[in-house]
Amino acid sequence: MHITIIDTTLRDGEQTSGVAYTAGEKLHISRLLLEEVKVDYIEVASARVSAGEMEAVKRITEWAENTGHLEQVEVLTFIDGEKSIEWIRESGAKTANLLSKGSLKHLTKQLRKTPEEHISDIRNAVETLNQLGMKANIYLEDWSNGMRHSKDYVFFLLDGLRNLNFQRIMLPDTLGILTPDDTFDFCREVCQRYPDLHFDFHAHNDYDLAVANSLAAVKAGVKGIHATVNGLGERAGNAPLASIAAVLKDHTEVTTGINEEKLTLLSKMVETFSGIRIPANKPVVGENVFTQASGVHADGDNKDRLYYNDLLPERFGRVRKYALGKTSGKSNILKNLEELGIRLEPEAMQRVTDRISELSDRKENVTSEDLPYIISDVLQNEGNEQHIRVHNYSLNVAEGLKSVATLSLEVEGAIYQETSAGDGQYDAFMNALRKIYLPLNRELPRLTDYVVTIPPGGRTDALVETVIRWQTADKHEFTTRGLDPDQTISAIQATVKMLNIIR
Repeated sequence: MHITIIDTTLRDGEQTSGVAYTAGEKLHISRLLLEEVKVDYIEVASARVSAGEMEAVKRITEWAENTGHLEQVEVLTFIDGEKSIEWIRESGAKTANLLSKGSLKHLTKQLRKTPEEHISDIRNAVETLNQLGMKANIYLEDWSNGMRHSKDYVFFLLDGLRNLNFQRIMLPDTLGILTPDDTFDFCREVCQRYPDLHFDFHAHNDYDLAVANSLAAVKAGVKGIHATVNGLGERAGNAPLASIAAVLKDHTEVTTGINEEKLTLLSKMVETFSGIRIPANKPVVGENVFTQASGVHADGDNKDRLYYNDLLPERFGRVRKYALGKTSGKSNILKNLEELGIRLEPEAMQRVTDRISELSDRKENVTSEDLPYIISDVLQNEGNEQHIRVHNYSLNVAEGLKSVATLSLEVEGAIYQETSAGDGQYDAFMNALRKIYLPLNRELPRLTDYVVTIPPGGRTDALVETVIRWQTADKHEFTTRGLDPDQTISAIQATVKMLNIIR
């Protein structure tokens, strides 16, 4: 059985607090949804909201008519005589989603009408749309509460509407109150009672059950599911489109027309336009979803994909990654080295592992882009003994004042301490170092070049590699490297390496 997917990012999703799309953004999202991701329908606006909304719908319908997608563009329409219908007609849209009342409480408290009056109003709206050559769908707002508290009203309403000329009936869990068991029971009862009607289920995520409820609705017999990109929507939002696509494919025998490879692109685009960040752990589209952090998991993947499931990253245009950190272990590092084409001897591998653990204690995230810098740092220090060590230091910087460094240095077992000012923290450190070395009759080489590099991506927590070129009094030149999340510390590390080379 084919399940139709109705995306309402541009209508219900735009009801997310703080989200408002421009007409151009709405058009771009519409194109991605219909031509790349290939949802069946998109709901793009509410009637009579604003002049800007009219402009956006006109741009979408003009494009859709030229590309053969006009029948897939829908607009939420209020039952207010012909006012909203005229708005829809002017916008160029051909399908109106009529907002009716799916619970007796909403009907009597908000509209203050009888069920008979409401059916008559809906009938008139549908007939008007038919006369204009437009299509109608019917939302039963607050249907979930209607099934809980006024089921007779719901069936009275459906009995009165079933013979009208409309396409689909939409069953919203408007307040997100349902559980999967409730959803299955209510949808099954409605589908079995009206087997000739096409029902959609529209979930809200207040209890984090929108996807589970949508799955239950499909198993109960509904033929359409509503979703939004990244789960945007009022309060806790709606069912996320990417999760719906994956769940229906992997946990049911139904089919959809969704192109999974384009879901990540769409999610990132909506993230940019909406300003609502995608949580790193969000299923399918989150940054960390296909990243293994545990070394045990990487080891299992090496031994026959023991930690793989059907949710493969390649389906969504992504790749599996292996995080580097305290818990990663050698297996994660091996996975990252394979991608870089690097092989290390066991001893070097252990030193790299230890260095990553050390760095991750002071850095939130050690990335695969950091790895070549770490390897270079470790291999360069291979076999180097430290006869000169920084015992302790303090660096101070203040607006309008010179930086000050206090340095405690261990030279061949003896401790020396000096304080000095400078133009910046590293300059202050070097001046303090010179004050220690001068009485010891030790000469420092001249700094001839100083290069700072961070891995691609420009993260503020990236590792910083500082490469310093030195020249001794006899014109001998050499370089040393330091690696740390802090630029000044990486420079100090490179300097200490220099001290041990010239000692």
